[in-house]
Amino acid sequence: MRIVPEGRPFVIAAVALLAAGLALTWAKDFGWWVVFPALWAPVALWVPWFFRDPIRGGPRGDALILAPADGRVVAITEVDEPEFMKGRTCRISIFMNVFNVHVNRHPVDGVVAYRHYRAGKFLNATLDKASTDNEQSSLGVDTPKGRLLVRQIAGLVARRIVTDSSAGDAVQQGERLGVIRFGSRLDTFIPVDARVTVDLGDKTQAGVTTIAEWPE
Repeated sequence: MRIVPEGRPFVIAAVALLAAGLALTWAKDFGWWVVFPALWAPVALWVPWFFRDPIRGGPRGDALILAPADGRVVAITEVDEPEFMKGRTCRISIFMNVFNVHVNRHPVDGVVAYRHYRAGKFLNATLDKASTDNEQSSLGVDTPKGRLLVRQIAGLVARRIVTDSSAGDAVQQGERLGVIRFGSRLDTFIPVDARVTVDLGDKTQAGVTTIAEWPE
């Protein structure tokens, strides 16, 4: 199983703690000492699972807008986006729980024209106000079809947003955009006349699920 580089220190620490607990339990002839490794073992198994980075393939094409994250669609709404889109947009929000793959992927081909990080709160990422109040990193991309903005948003326990691309970088549909540690949300801002192809509650896979199609 491939692990994202940002997760390797956590995996090493989790396995090391489990090994230490097993060694201590052995040295103490088991007894009640077995409680610690027994309780920690599920965590040690979950940590590498959380930081997994599966190889993804899926539909590709200039007409398609792909999901930037694994998770569940929690909002589809029209909002103003003044920073990059500079007008009315459709915002598709995907919530990632702690069991989802947390590698984010670019939904379109294009060139990064805007990048902005903003510190903020760590509200529940399913709440609508998390889109404006929480810590976040935004990437605006110019594409052959128009502009698109992806916003990585921290959640209750997320404390580290990693965004790979910088302004001026050419990006490809389905390639890694970044990663958020421990629960978060991705908002994708698209033109209001784009055709949304997902519904509330739908599950998505980053780089695989088509969430919208550009207007003709």
